[in-house]
Order: sequence, then structure tokens, then C-alpha cells
Amino acid sequence: MPIAVSVTPFDIISIGVVDVIEISLVSYLLYRLYQLMRGTIAVQIALGLGALYLIQVLVRVLNMKILQALFSSISEVFVLAVIVLFQPEIRRLLLILGQNPLVRRLVNTTAQEEVVTETVAAVEEMSKNKIGALIVFQRSTGLRSYVETGEELNAEPSRDLLLAIFHGKNPLHDGAVIIRNRRIEAARCILPVSTTMKLSPQLGLRHRAAVGLTEQTDAFVVVVSEETGNISIAREGTLISKITVDELRTYLTNALMGSPDRQSRPAMANA
Repeated sequence: MPIAVSVTPFDIISIGVVDVIEISLVSYLLYRLYQLMRGTIAVQIALGLGALYLIQVLVRVLNMKILQALFSSISEVFVLAVIVLFQPEIRRLLLILGQNPLVRRLVNTTAQEEVVTETVAAVEEMSKNKIGALIVFQRSTGLRSYVETGEELNAEPSRDLLLAIFHGKNPLHDGAVIIRNRRIEAARCILPVSTTMKLSPQLGLRHRAAVGLTEQTDAFVVVVSEETGNISIAREGTLISKITVDELRTYLTNALMGSPDRQSRPAMANA
């Protein structure tokens, strides 16, 4: 005798943790995409594409051969057409995703390593050729007021660009370069000069400006002496002079990666 079994939809549908994550992610992306498209012509385009999709489904259900062949040809370029039509919205969505703290944390390390490599290479070259330099790395304290005193660049830091900026015949070589979020924000910036009596009177304006800025902010500053070619760093109102290229790489890596810098050297009298 057959036994009737009652089956509910909940007995058939099984939702796991991965499914919940996937649904949440898709919902978030669709919501952000809607926010970006709202009030723009992209909404009308999206409605038109949705209508085409519904027509395609209807054509398949009714088994219309000719229209099915036509829609099959269109579907081959559909993805490319969507990318072209929604290029501004897609770009803005990717920008929003890139600004997410979790995503930035995942890609931060590699990008900062490139900044360290390019900076160290430039400083090593400037030290050999006795090219004066003053390079500021913004950390948690904003430096906008100092950026506005210079010439805004918004450029990716590289060895060649830093060497070009601090070349003696370049009008931007006087003053400081300020780097924030792996971008050179500005050059020829004016920094506050320290008046502390602890610094040697032999130190020049670059070194005093480096210390002055770190007395007021948590910035990390690299200085190259034009007279001796010596490399110095300033942090927390302290100047550490005559460091090697390898020491600079360690100090800079710790400063940009957020690692506690446990190295300690006394401030030197001469740069």
C-alpha cells in the first residue's frame, strides 16, 4: 500500500553558508550598481536590456527558430556591449570596491613594497651624487595644509620621477615632496622648521624642516644632505642621521607597513 509522504519546499531547498555569502555579495553589488545608475541614462539602458532578455526567454518558450538564431548572434557580443555601455558605472563601482578597507588591506602590502623599492633606489642615487632631497610620507595625520603650499602632482612615485624632481635645475627641487597613499601629492612644499636646541647648528634647513614636521605630526621623513650625501630620517621629532641604504629600507618598510619600529639609534650631530 503506497504511503503518502508530505514534502515541503524547505525539505528540498538546502541553503549553506556559502549560498548565504553569495546571495549577500550579489545583493550588495546590485544595490551599489543601482545607486550608481540612479538618475542617469544607464537606468533606461538597463531597462532596455532587461526587456530584450525577457523577449529572448519568450522566443525560446515559443520555439521561434528565426528569432532564436538572431538572439544567438546578439548574445555573442552582449557582454562586450554591456561593458561599453556601462563603462562609467563599472569604473565607479570598481573604485568603490577598491576603497573598501578589506580590499585595501589585501593589496596594500605589495603596493607599499613598490613605493619602498622606488624610494630607496632614488635616495641611493641621490646620496651618491650629493643631490639634496626631502621626502615626506604621510601616515595617520593629514598634511593637506602643507600640500597646498606646493605644486600638486598626483603622480605615482618612481625612482626616475623623484630624481627628476630633486635635480638642481628643476624648479620643484626646493622644498619637500609629500607622498600619501602611494601617490606623490605635491612637490616644493613648505614645512615648519624646528627650533629645538637639541639639533646641531651645522644642520641645514632640510633637516630642521624634517624634524619640525615630525614634531607636529606622525609623518615619516627622509632627508638627503646636499653637502655630504648622508641619508637621514626624521620621526617623532627625532633625527637619525648617517644611516645606510639597508637601514633606510628597514625604517621605511616599518613606517609604511605599520609594523612597530624597534630599531633605535641616537641622533647624530652632523648630516
